[in-house]
Amino acid sequence: MSRQVFLYDPPDRFVAGTVGMPGRRTFFLQATAGPRTTSVALEKTQVAALAERMDELLDEVVRRSGGNASVPAVAPNEIADSAPLDTPIEEEFRVGTMALAWDGEEERMIVEAQALVELDADSEEDLAEAEERLLQDEENGPPMLRVRLTGAQARAFCKRALDVVNAGRPPCPLCSLPLDPEGHVCPRQNGYRRGA
Repeated sequence: MSRQVFLYDPPDRFVAGTVGMPGRRTFFLQATAGPRTTSVALEKTQVAALAERMDELLDEVVRRSGGNASVPAVAPNEIADSAPLDTPIEEEFRVGTMALAWDGEEERMIVEAQALVELDADSEEDLAEAEERLLQDEENGPPMLRVRLTGAQARAFCKRALDVVNAGRPPCPLCSLPLDPEGHVCPRQNGYRRGA
């Protein structure tokens, strides 16, 4: 069976968003072009890492071009997207591996999110070989979401993604662990329950 690639070049919309209450949220990347929408689930840490690395890569593009690249220094307000995810949200797959690249000729950020794959291996060497085969198999690999963004779209994605990540549970003022609505057992209070 050949690999399924969800390609958006360019998307009308590419955002990170969540479903659920803080502490129990499910994170999604969602790409939309016309009537077609693709949603893939991932972890909060993956969203944060993707946004941070994209920002760093965009900063490097600006630095190397001497400011001549078509990449804004900050996310443009006119393309800010604070709307909720498009519904219905139908998860295509759970993200395992992500990759970023900058296409200098087209001046586009390329984002790839590949489905999580469980590999059977008896040793670490077998696992490394299986991972290498999987990465090299363009025809039969796991499903993938591939999105090509302008510099402005990429900056807007980063800003929203970091806002979504930071909109979760507030941190405890003593230990910085997330506070649940009913409080949490704070290690700095010797295990006593601390209210929100």
